[in-house]
Amino acid sequence: MRNSVLLLAMGMLLATGQPGLADDAELIKNTKADHEENGRWYTSDDIPTYKIAEDGTVDWPTFSGFRRYNAECFQCHGPDGAGGSYAPALATSVMNIDYYKFYETVVNGKQEVNAAQNLVMPALGENKNVMCYLDDIYSYLRARGTGDLGRGRPAKKEKKSEAFTENENACMGE
Repeated sequence: MRNSVLLLAMGMLLATGQPGLADDAELIKNTKADHEENGRWYTSDDIPTYKIAEDGTVDWPTFSGFRRYNAECFQCHGPDGAGGSYAPALATSVMNIDYYKFYETVVNGKQEVNAAQNLVMPALGENKNVMCYLDDIYSYLRARGTGDLGRGRPAKKEKKSEAFTENENACMGE
């Protein structure tokens, strides 16, 4: 029911020409949390995703993604993934590419320079503050892209799990 309402609302939003949300119903459907492993939610295709409870409580990795996005990405991509003066709206972009393309672009960067555009994203593959939390950032942006998560800091979040903390410490080299 919730997905049907979401898809209807997205269609109405797109029909009015409002920017910011995805235009591909299939990609939106593929955000559904299927299973949890080590404190993180995944789709049935084993792609990191978000989980938001009925009362609005956001899973810890998605909250972490909000924090990391605001520490590392918003300077170029704007607040809440809504776009900035230097770079596109990632809440929209992440809905129109798959996880693997997102990952590749962040790790290796991107450069498309020609007479019509000047798109340059630095490679962040060696930045632990991005790479250790890339799945979190992805989940946060997907939640924003579907409209399931509003703008600003999530009001409620789950407690950080021990498994998440252990994985975080291992990645950061602690």
